[in-house]
Amino acid sequence: MKTLVVYYSLEGNSKYIAENIKSYDEENITLLELIPVKKYPTGAVSKFFWGGKSAMMGEKPELESYSVNLSEYDRVIFGFPVWAARFTPPLRTFIDENRDALEGKKIAAYACMAGSGGDKALSKLKEELGISEFEEQMILINPKENDNEENNKKIVAFCEGLFT
Repeated sequence: MKTLVVYYSLEGNSKYIAENIKSYDEENITLLELIPVKKYPTGAVSKFFWGGKSAMMGEKPELESYSVNLSEYDRVIFGFPVWAARFTPPLRTFIDENRDALEGKKIAAYACMAGSGGDKALSKLKEELGISEFEEQMILINPKENDNEENNKKIVAFCEGLFT
């Protein structure tokens, strides 16, 4: 089954997980990193203020050009950091730009966070997509820095649920 992993990664956590997922089936999994034209700040206070405000306001930032033909994929996995208990705005832009092409696709998602709000963010993503359930979902705490057995088990379970 052809799978597209669409992700936004501010500090590398979502990218780290996307690359882990791709390692399960290099041939049938494609990664698409969403990159906003105007970058979000990474400093501790400004990251939370600007990212959180952008997520809470439902902003749709302009993205750098990307090329994807969603008709080639059976499944789409969304990956993102959690901001203010919401999914990140670049995903909102992608969904808005590709809403019709996402219809009927199997959808999975993973959220990376430093604190809390992952369940709420996944719920809001389901609402935005107009679906009641994900094929699989996963929440991780700073997975790039916390490369530990608990996170690795979650990643394996997520991938096995999708690819076996």
